[in-house]
Amino acid sequence: MRKSDSRIGFVGVGRMGANMARRLRDQQETIVAVYDRDRATATDLATELGCEAAATPARVAELADIIFTVVSDDAAMRQIFSATDTESLIHHAKNRLFMNCATLTPAVHVDVETLVTQHGGQSLEACMASSIMQARQGTLYLMCGGRPDVFESAKPLLEKLSAHLRYIGSAGEAAKVKALVNMVMNCNTAALAEGLGLGAALGLDLTMLRDIFAQTGAASRVLETDGEDMQNRVHDCYFSAAHAAKDSGIALALAKTAALTFPLAQATYDQYLRLVALGKGELDKSAVSELTFKDRSSH
Repeated sequence: MRKSDSRIGFVGVGRMGANMARRLRDQQETIVAVYDRDRATATDLATELGCEAAATPARVAELADIIFTVVSDDAAMRQIFSATDTESLIHHAKNRLFMNCATLTPAVHVDVETLVTQHGGQSLEACMASSIMQARQGTLYLMCGGRPDVFESAKPLLEKLSAHLRYIGSAGEAAKVKALVNMVMNCNTAALAEGLGLGAALGLDLTMLRDIFAQTGAASRVLETDGEDMQNRVHDCYFSAAHAAKDSGIALALAKTAALTFPLAQATYDQYLRLVALGKGELDKSAVSELTFKDRSSH
């Protein structure tokens, strides 16, 4: 595959960001800098990739002409794009392209695009409906929002990261879709945890139950990814319970603006908030089953 002449930087190199950077390096792309609030994480990855562990987001934008941002929430996003902070990305936004991959409130993506454009740069949201393994393998499902011409210019690079690339519409539109994807996924996860939890309480063989779920109307993608982990209490983090809570919260806020009430999404949100309150927010979303199995410590 053709190597581009771009200099690429990453702001936020947790599980997803780091594996996206590794994938692009494997595709012969030039990674020049990485930044993370956790300095050790950035330093380790920079050593692995042979690039600079930047001291600030501004330094990443100074060195790179395409910057991927993969941060945790709205507050982190607003901080790295602060118009008043000299250490933010906006300090070197001119002639830069920012690809913003975090699941955020749609309005934040709109605000970031406005701010970046005012400072002479370009912005595209590239929301990820995938997990760590897909980031490493370059098989992400990416939903993009922003100006069509910006999407077209970013497409060759995004194709190196994705198996599915969808243009949704203007800034904020992809974030709406992503919020709905995660809202439904989280509801499915909480429902599966209840089904398996009740099955266990009734003395049923959970391997048998999962097999029957898979062949009937109880089947779901979450059953494939989380069912066995719920049964075996293996909650290694691919998508954290804390992020599940955040994303269900974003969807519920959107529902409120549409004057809609969603009791299932609300109940799911409440379950994930309980899990976070119990100190289990950094476990995988499958850990919601810790709340539904009779013999587990959360009861």
